[in-house]
Amino acid sequence: MKLTLRVWRQKNADADGAMSTYEVDGISSDMSFLEMLDTLNEELILRGEDPVAFDHDCREGICGACSLVINGDAHGPERTTTCQLHMRSFSDGDTIDVEPWRASAFPVIKDLVVDRSAFDRIIQAGGYITAPTGAAPEAHATPVPKPDADLAFEHAECIGCGACVAACPNGAAMLFTSAKVNHLNVLPQGAPERETRVLDMVEQMDEEGFGGCTLTGECATACPKGIPLVSITSMNREWLRATRKVARR
Repeated sequence: MKLTLRVWRQKNADADGAMSTYEVDGISSDMSFLEMLDTLNEELILRGEDPVAFDHDCREGICGACSLVINGDAHGPERTTTCQLHMRSFSDGDTIDVEPWRASAFPVIKDLVVDRSAFDRIIQAGGYITAPTGAAPEAHATPVPKPDADLAFEHAECIGCGACVAACPNGAAMLFTSAKVNHLNVLPQGAPERETRVLDMVEQMDEEGFGGCTLTGECATACPKGIPLVSITSMNREWLRATRKVARR
């Protein structure tokens, strides 16, 4: 395959960025999108040019690092992570635009790399439990109803990639935050912080400068792990419950 790539290049956070055009040839349809970028970078290095900076780690669809907007879609045309997107999803001769996440809370560091530490601060605000840890307890010591366990597992699949923010026209982080809140709030181990967790995490989310949610649903459509849109309404109920409980004290 021969492709034309239009890639966002930006030297650093303070520099102005622009799209640069590159031609790549000999691309196998079995390559992942990141392997295709590796091929481009090898050619750039051989020419003495600066390679394109992009995030990656496990390349197995687990770490959430591979944050790219491809032809206007978060992670590209398939509902998967960029590292699991294969070049068979494109055709010979295609022109492909590659950009970083676009959100004020995710400033560009260089080229296609953005700073997603805002997510880390949301987690630090309440994405944990204070139950004692140490030796593993007996598996049946704390019964968890099957529906609650399934719901917790569904939300625990969130890998924090930020596709929900990139896809949202408002740049909202509600799907990510709701996944982290609901994951713990439905489990008995998370009960001691149930109210403070949702209040603190939502407050931190707002402080980070993410946009407001209008339930357009683009976040759930783009999520590679299928976090459902109803997760947001569940968090809203948790937030109202916690607000009323705090107000009665």
